[in-house]
Amino acid sequence: MVLPRMNAILLRLFPLALCGALFAAAVQAQTNSPAAPAHAATADGRHTLNLKDADIQALIATVSEITGKNFIVGPNVQGKVTVVSARPMKPDEIYDVFLSVLRVHGYAAVPSGSMVKIVPDAIAQTDAASAVNGNQQHAADELVTEIVPVKHVSAAELVPILRPLMAQSGQLIAHASSNSLVISDRAGNVERLKTIVSRIDTVSDAQVEMIPLTHANAAELARTLTALSDDKAAQANGEAVRVFADTRTNSILLAGAKNGRLKMRALIAHLDTPVNGGGDTQVIYLHYARAKDLVPILQGVATTLSGMAPPNAGKGGEGGGGASASTATIQAHEETNSLVVSAPPAVFRSLANVVRELDIRRNQVLIEAVIAEVADQTASELGVQWQMPLGKQGQHVIGGTNFTGPSRGNNIFNAAQNPLGVGNGFNLGYIDGTVSIGGHELFQIGALLTALRGDGKSNILSTPSVLTLDNQEAEIKVAKEVPFLTGQYTTGALGATTTTNGGATTTTGITNPFQTIERKDVGLVLKVKPMINVGDSVRLDIHQEVSSLLPPVAGAVDLVTNKRELTTSVLVQDGALLVLGGLIDTQQKDNVQKVPALGDIPLLGNLFRYRSNDRSKTDLMVFLHPKILRDAATEAAVSSEKYNYMRTEQLQMRQSDWPITPREQRPMLPEVHDFLASPALDASAAHKPATTRKP
Repeated sequence: MVLPRMNAILLRLFPLALCGALFAAAVQAQTNSPAAPAHAATADGRHTLNLKDADIQALIATVSEITGKNFIVGPNVQGKVTVVSARPMKPDEIYDVFLSVLRVHGYAAVPSGSMVKIVPDAIAQTDAASAVNGNQQHAADELVTEIVPVKHVSAAELVPILRPLMAQSGQLIAHASSNSLVISDRAGNVERLKTIVSRIDTVSDAQVEMIPLTHANAAELARTLTALSDDKAAQANGEAVRVFADTRTNSILLAGAKNGRLKMRALIAHLDTPVNGGGDTQVIYLHYARAKDLVPILQGVATTLSGMAPPNAGKGGEGGGGASASTATIQAHEETNSLVVSAPPAVFRSLANVVRELDIRRNQVLIEAVIAEVADQTASELGVQWQMPLGKQGQHVIGGTNFTGPSRGNNIFNAAQNPLGVGNGFNLGYIDGTVSIGGHELFQIGALLTALRGDGKSNILSTPSVLTLDNQEAEIKVAKEVPFLTGQYTTGALGATTTTNGGATTTTGITNPFQTIERKDVGLVLKVKPMINVGDSVRLDIHQEVSSLLPPVAGAVDLVTNKRELTTSVLVQDGALLVLGGLIDTQQKDNVQKVPALGDIPLLGNLFRYRSNDRSKTDLMVFLHPKILRDAATEAAVSSEKYNYMRTEQLQMRQSDWPITPREQRPMLPEVHDFLASPALDASAAHKPATTRKP
């Protein structure tokens, strides 16, 4: 009984066990092997797509089969995908799902003709085949590039706002010249960014208005209002206002939304009130002008303003006071080159405007002078001298001629004492023994013929140059200090005794001689004061002096100098060459010494004549070449040119072979950039105290 019943039970359970085994085998097979994409098609052409851990290559093949599109898959497109769909979809919907799957896995589909390329997002951003601004419809996950014009706001200001809303692989660029945005991202995100831009790019009620001030200082009030406008709460509410100061008109400029400007106007109305103290003290730091030079000017302006001020100008609401209420006190602090001004606000603003106009960078002028001097000198001497002592020993009779020519030593007595010192030029004579006259042993020179021809030429060129500020006198001096005797006298020394004998007074003792001298400059002196006119012309007040020492002159008690001086005012164009003055000096001198009557005899009279001729011609010209230096770049260029010129001269001297000094020890300027970057300059700049200048 029992066995047949158990067999019946087993027969009933066998189908269930078989089904369980088949199901387990199917699950095991699906787990151990890759799942193939599965899709089912309906009668109306819809497809149901269900994938689990399928290879992305299989997904691409399935989508290609459903949509009929051709794909080019990049070599680095790999991964597993899972797609679960609950209802059948059309091929276009399946393609949109396919694009979403690619975006999730970091890939993009880029149309290229009849093909679609599957590449990573980074490569797709740089692919020229991506869509640009077309009117055609794009899938939300399709990669597109759009140009979005901006009308009312700056495109550059929108970049930091839109950047956090984009994917990491997206691109956002602002084109300043056209004020537009270039966005490269998924089509859905691009549409979202365009919507945001359209809401931001609207006409604002921000305007600019000017508020003139009566009592307060525009620069100081602008700093106070700027500090208030930096409030983060005001910026968050869109009520932040930009504040600017116009110091020329003493006005405040407000730019921003209407609500913010109203609040600022209320603050300005409260702050622009007269000071009850009747004045204020402020410090004005100067940049170019000297403080002590401006004090007299400002005091005169303050005096004028005080006389024109109304009686209650110094005290708001109070009468009386008169001009004394507006009196300003101005002092200079030379250590900081600043002005300390104590004055009512109205007077201080006027003084500050004057300081602003005077404290400017002044132009500089480089004046180059050329002094050229050419001299030509000639001298001629011709004459015959003869001298002959006659008589016996101890008794002589002297007869003959004796002329003194311009040349030193052309004297027959000098020749009698020393025949080798008869003078310059050609000398011809004869000696006939010696003779003793007056205790001096002299040569007996019968005759002496002298002939001399001398030529001298000189070419002197001086090129002094000086750099000075506009309307500032400058002087350059290249000279020697030469002592000149101005007086002499004698005084008695201490211990001198005086005796009186019969009414006569005699002083005995030591006397001290004294001489007083004065040192004067002998050389080249150039004084110039330029004044730049409107345009490119320069007015120059010039004093030019060139002096030199002359050889000793007979009859002069002291040194003799040759001096050429020029004082003038000229108007020269910038960079032009102008002659200031010139000297052409021609001197000719003839001298004849002869014996009366005998020197007039034809031919034979030449034995009783001595002739000399001196001729000199000097050409002196002074030229001027001014150049205006308006900026630091021009000044640096001129200085570098002069510096390199001197360095080139030293390089040429270093190449010479005749000096004994070794080449490496000869003086040499460093190169310009090495000189400017020298450690000494850096150290001086590093130890220079920092100063803070108020605007």
